[in-house]
Amino acid sequence: LQLFSIRNSGAAFSIGAGYTWIFTIALAVVACVIVWKSVSVRSRLWAVVLGALLGGVLGNLSDRLFRAPGFGVGHVVDMISMPWMLPAIFNVADIFIVTGMISIALLIIAGLRLDGSRERDHKEVVPAGDDSGSAEGSDPADADADADADHRHPTGTGS
Repeated sequence: LQLFSIRNSGAAFSIGAGYTWIFTIALAVVACVIVWKSVSVRSRLWAVVLGALLGGVLGNLSDRLFRAPGFGVGHVVDMISMPWMLPAIFNVADIFIVTGMISIALLIIAGLRLDGSRERDHKEVVPAGDDSGSAEGSDPADADADADADHRHPTGTGS
């Protein structure tokens, strides 16, 4: 592990160094979307992941807004290098962003929704008030036919 003090005006590997203001706008939009989506979060795991992602985004956004050379075009301070693993220099906010994005991908693949329910729980949707086929595994079409027969013939016998 090596420590440096580098000012990065671009994104990863200094890509887009001349477009710092675009990164500032993108980070602000991402932060707003995370805050907006966090209102519907009921899963503790999603809350932790989105919190980590928001922390990383706000860390880099604050550098872009308040560091030299000026408001909205500031350079992010990078300081961590692991030359045996990556040929890049990054900061703690970058670690949170990458970890958060990987975690979001895994949560989506696992089928965990923001409300804490699983994707598999939402495969069979039964309309409200329709419990015709759920009690004993009978065919809903047969239950509807039986109900129609009951309405046509007061005795329910069909004769």
